[in-house]
Amino acid sequence: MPIFKAFGQSLVEVALSITLYMGFFYVNKFITAPLEDARGVNWIFLPAGIRIFLTLIFDYSGAIGLAIASLFINYIGYYYADPMTTLGIAIICAAAPLLGRHFVIHNLRVRPDLSNISFKQLLGSILAYSLLSSGFHQLWFVTRGLDSGSLNHFIAMFCGDVMGSILFVATIKYGIDLVKGKRGRDHLIE
Repeated sequence: MPIFKAFGQSLVEVALSITLYMGFFYVNKFITAPLEDARGVNWIFLPAGIRIFLTLIFDYSGAIGLAIASLFINYIGYYYADPMTTLGIAIICAAAPLLGRHFVIHNLRVRPDLSNISFKQLLGSILAYSLLSSGFHQLWFVTRGLDSGSLNHFIAMFCGDVMGSILFVATIKYGIDLVKGKRGRDHLIE
């Protein structure tokens, strides 16, 4: 019976990850369209923050959800590319934040339940993720012969991932502080 419960929880985490990432992706597309440097390269990319958040919280379930969401987004028609290119983009969308998570846990001594994560460690995670994501995406874009692949686009994508992640984390932090203040508590959950 515990296997079914764990499987059910993983399915919920995957479904939640798909929904949140797709939602953030399309909201970001609507809000920051003028800041898109090239197809798939944004100077501010809010979904970068949700990628980190989902993999930090859900680990592999979050990464699977991100990959599936990326496939859906590209299937619907965001990135008009062949199936191999689309699959590579989906794998990168999932692998980069997952590798960033494992970098933080193993190199910055963060517990897997994130109970001891500090702002400095979170910033380290954002930088590691942004570097991995931008690097892998640009390498893939160049390999596949896409116009979005170049050093200039790497810089734009890196900045966009860092800015989007910091804005996302700041919004979450502000929201938690606001809820704690309204409830007159020191902790969100008591």
